[in-house]
Amino acid sequence: MTLRARIWCDQRGLNPTAQKSSAAALAQMFEPIRDDLRAVEREFSRHVQSQVSLIPDIGGYIQDGGGKRIRPAVLLMSARMSGYTGELAVLYASVVEFIHTATLVHDDIIDESELRRGRDAVHTKWGNHITVLFGDFLYLKSMSLALSQDRLEIIRQLCEVTLRIVEGEIYQLTKNGVVDLTEDEHFDIVRRKTAYLFAGCARIGGMLGPTTREQQEALWDYGLNIGMAFQIVDDLLDFTGDEVVLGKPVGGDLREGKMTLPVIHLLQRGGEGAALIRRIVEARAATLDEWRELRTLLMQARSIDYAQRAAVDFVERAKKALYAFPASDARDALMFLPDYVISRDR
Repeated sequence: MTLRARIWCDQRGLNPTAQKSSAAALAQMFEPIRDDLRAVEREFSRHVQSQVSLIPDIGGYIQDGGGKRIRPAVLLMSARMSGYTGELAVLYASVVEFIHTATLVHDDIIDESELRRGRDAVHTKWGNHITVLFGDFLYLKSMSLALSQDRLEIIRQLCEVTLRIVEGEIYQLTKNGVVDLTEDEHFDIVRRKTAYLFAGCARIGGMLGPTTREQQEALWDYGLNIGMAFQIVDDLLDFTGDEVVLGKPVGGDLREGKMTLPVIHLLQRGGEGAALIRRIVEARAATLDEWRELRTLLMQARSIDYAQRAAVDFVERAKKALYAFPASDARDALMFLPDYVISRDR
């Protein structure tokens, strides 16, 4: 039985000796790179060391908060699928983890989010000023690490992805509270803020190995489509998730004035759903009754289903891109990852 088949059976309870959760299935999928992921953790810890004691204190706090490390794992597994098993994969996986962490601490300030993974966000504990500078430290550390190797094409890729992330954050802020956001505008924000980093991880993994230009482009498409699906599911969890499981309050996006795919779909239908959304965005708040009514309207209009189908479409595109590579355990693992993305509950 292939790795993918074993995981599929485990997730659906078809293996009587292994009733696994999606988190356990994810761990099984990335078992071949477990040591590499641990090395990424060590690299993160090592490179947040500083004579300014507050920097490693904050870095340790972030590491203790956990996280799935999906982006570094995509880079590491893409490198394996591409025939590379050297030490540079860990280094560049560490670089993208620094970039991703920097975006998180800055995003929490911008969104005024008090919690991250069920604990106080960094700015809640240390204040906005210190947190902004810590995020800047992480960005600069990521580039410093990347520059330690003479791989200009990878450095260019990392810089391009980071610039697009920052552009996406700025673009989203210009659209904050714009109720009539189009689906295309929303997807543009998602690509910049989330999907491009996934795409960069996959492509960089391929750039380390003996891959063709077409295979590197296929990896970019794979990562981009996973990132799109990942963000759509994240947006859906804002309406369907459990606060305890998510580690943050549900409904935060709409109260912050952010239009997401299910909301855009409901708005396009007009009527009481559109009127309710406009009231919530204008007030930047929702009563419990309003929130229950909104969830009911989203279900009735099949807006949740619409967003779920969009996530599935992106997942299928991601899987299709992998056929640019021959069959292997690494490809099986990457083929399963999109299924995990759309089934996750946090």
